[in-house]
Amino acid sequence: MPAFLAGIVYICGDKILESTTVKRPPLAAVRNGQQAAAKRETLVEFRGVKKTYDGENLVVKQLDLNIERGEFLTLLGPSGSGKTTCLMMLAGFEFPTGGEIRLDGKLLNKVPPHKRDIGMVFQNYALFPHMTVGQNVAYPLQVRKVDAATRADKVKRALDMVQMGQFADRYPAQLSGGQQQRIALARALVFDPKLVLMDEPLGALDKQLRERMQIELKDLHQRLGVTFVYVTHDQSEALTMSDRVAVFEHGIIQQLAPVDQLYEQPDNQFVAGFIGDNNRFHGVVETPDSGLCRLRMQDGSSLLGVNVNGLGAGHAAVGCVRPERIRLLARGAAASNGVAARITSLIYFGDHVRVRCALPNGDECFVKLTLNDPALPGLSEGTPVSLDIEPTHLRVFI
Repeated sequence: MPAFLAGIVYICGDKILESTTVKRPPLAAVRNGQQAAAKRETLVEFRGVKKTYDGENLVVKQLDLNIERGEFLTLLGPSGSGKTTCLMMLAGFEFPTGGEIRLDGKLLNKVPPHKRDIGMVFQNYALFPHMTVGQNVAYPLQVRKVDAATRADKVKRALDMVQMGQFADRYPAQLSGGQQQRIALARALVFDPKLVLMDEPLGALDKQLRERMQIELKDLHQRLGVTFVYVTHDQSEALTMSDRVAVFEHGIIQQLAPVDQLYEQPDNQFVAGFIGDNNRFHGVVETPDSGLCRLRMQDGSSLLGVNVNGLGAGHAAVGCVRPERIRLLARGAAASNGVAARITSLIYFGDHVRVRCALPNGDECFVKLTLNDPALPGLSEGTPVSLDIEPTHLRVFI
């Protein structure tokens, strides 16, 4: 039996049960300030980490990252951005070309996976088919030479935690996919890992099941207080579950922030476009002052927004705003910070209507209106409107 499976456990499936038996401080307590010291404690450190596979091209470039004990951190980015490579280096499946990775202060660069005491969650789980449920869950403890009495107690508690205690004598082939997933989860938690890593574990699930699993995973994390590091390219997963998100592009973290800050205050165009829906207005900076600036567009219209990069007058720039942050007004109505537009289409999305608009300068944008928005009944294709935007919601980037 390969020893590395004792420390690296693969999990997936269609159901994660809530746990109330592991006594660790919940993350909710951290947020309330009751565990403020724990919140500030660093569990994982990446220092100047680089990774190349061919000796020439860096897939991870000078990564510096602290992961706090007890947090749910998501590494988010498109394919090839370096997020999964970072996770694999932390797990021990890849080794850094340069820099250091530390877990609880211990240097991990040359430590093999099975000696890191890290749980790993993938889309596919790996239960041993010739072992019973109880034997599968006990395996990590057996490899660690835990005595039989302690092992039996830990296995029972782990199975009870996922409500699978009555299945201890069955074999994996006798279980449904969801039941097998619970067993894999119990096996991952039975040896009390310091850290749980998850590489797109929900990617193979349908939409409704995936959304339910997001909530259940977050609840599980809060109940256990274990540090979770989650990799995905799905922005909704990141926003739903995470305490903080690190957005990757080309092997570099573009922004690391809590989810609300990441969404409302993106640092650059890439983050603004990758996280959530986004509208772009192209123009030139005018009258920068006190953190704000006026963005003058080609047709002569202008908008006031946040001067994120501190751009000077005459600098070409792009203003970004979320579609739900735009107010749709009748043409001629008083708009404190608005531009003229014309509706080109209205698309029904069930819980909202997406109104697509064309601007005189050639830009397009869309606005999200709830079904009870008073402006909606009077709108149709070709209707002239004004787009009103609060300056704090328009972020002007290079």
